[in-house]
Amino acid sequence: MRDLLEESFRAAVAAADPLRILAQHLPSPPRGRTLVAAAGKAAASMALAVEKSYRGELEGIAITRYGHGLPTAKIRVIEAGHPVPDEAGEAAAREILEKTKALKSDDLLLALLSGGGSSLLSLPAPDIPMAELKALTRELLRSGAAIQEMNTVRKHLSAIHGGRLAAASKAPVLALIISDVTGDDPTHIASGPCAPDPTTYADAREILARYRVTPPGAIKRRLEKGEDETPKPGDPVFARVQNKVIATPHRSLEAAAEVFRWNGIEPVILGDTLTGEASEVAKVFAALIHEIRTYGRPWKPPVALISGGECTVTIRGEGGRGGRCAEFLLSLGIETEEIWAIAADTDGIDGSEDNAGAVLSPDSLQRGRDARALLARHDSYGFFSALGDLVTTGPTRTNVNDYRAILVL
Repeated sequence: MRDLLEESFRAAVAAADPLRILAQHLPSPPRGRTLVAAAGKAAASMALAVEKSYRGELEGIAITRYGHGLPTAKIRVIEAGHPVPDEAGEAAAREILEKTKALKSDDLLLALLSGGGSSLLSLPAPDIPMAELKALTRELLRSGAAIQEMNTVRKHLSAIHGGRLAAASKAPVLALIISDVTGDDPTHIASGPCAPDPTTYADAREILARYRVTPPGAIKRRLEKGEDETPKPGDPVFARVQNKVIATPHRSLEAAAEVFRWNGIEPVILGDTLTGEASEVAKVFAALIHEIRTYGRPWKPPVALISGGECTVTIRGEGGRGGRCAEFLLSLGIETEEIWAIAADTDGIDGSEDNAGAVLSPDSLQRGRDARALLARHDSYGFFSALGDLVTTGPTRTNVNDYRAILVL
């Protein structure tokens, strides 16, 4: 069963591999230059895919997470901080913006965007110090805010997000996007550097207030002034901009479903938009598992319950080793017995450690120790590591959000 679960996860990741899917979406070369601006956890593999298949000359920069780079010939790969931005990403983002401003009308800006781009392509507005942006990002990560909410705040502190990169280009813009957010809206992916932004400074202020996050001084002043809004839907600048999503979480779930179908287990896709606190979402799944086992409704076993989306983990107090995928599994194991399940992040990194996620087996709670205490301390990594049940892939160089599969046999 573990082999089957891990095979389904590999299929989900492969469905979003830029080296397999990107070439068919590349445009014809322009009369002038092509500038590649890539940002996200998939940036290096997207850049390499362009180099392998693009028929014209090109140059550019790809910013990806530390350890996620690849050797390229024409597009310079820069590794930077994620999930907290750093000076390496700031310098690379500034260079991208400057090169974009230098483009002419017969050139092309080819943006390659994927999850993680919000922190990697991080160029604070001129009145915002990087130190303050780092501090605010850390607080937002601990707050339990959804990624769309975090990005609403970040867009209004940025010189490049929220459509500002596209607005800086005199050349046509094509953004090829790998989605890691529920709904696959380009405005939320990598904080939408090439997409119109429907949110406002007032929205950003409300989000910080709701999650009781106190912004540092310069950030607070910028949000209160509310000047220099991001370009909105209907702005003429987007007449020459195309945002094209080329890989989605749902397509990856469909690829995983085929694995179970070929192995005689009915796959049920519950959606790619599941959100909420990871430990609480697990309780809902436990109730569904009980209904299936006890009454054969709404599906009769054997069945594979497949889902995507991005849960959250709100850290209370000290501690925290692992991520939302392992925390989901540990909570699920506590709530229900004798279950096989996998939960893993398609980028290969679940939270704070080096694993993609973990596998829950029918005897995990019997083999493990202190499950409830470790869950209370958000140390799901410690629990599954002691059992040898982590899923470790290394960087996959793509990202279509989390993947979960539960076998009800």
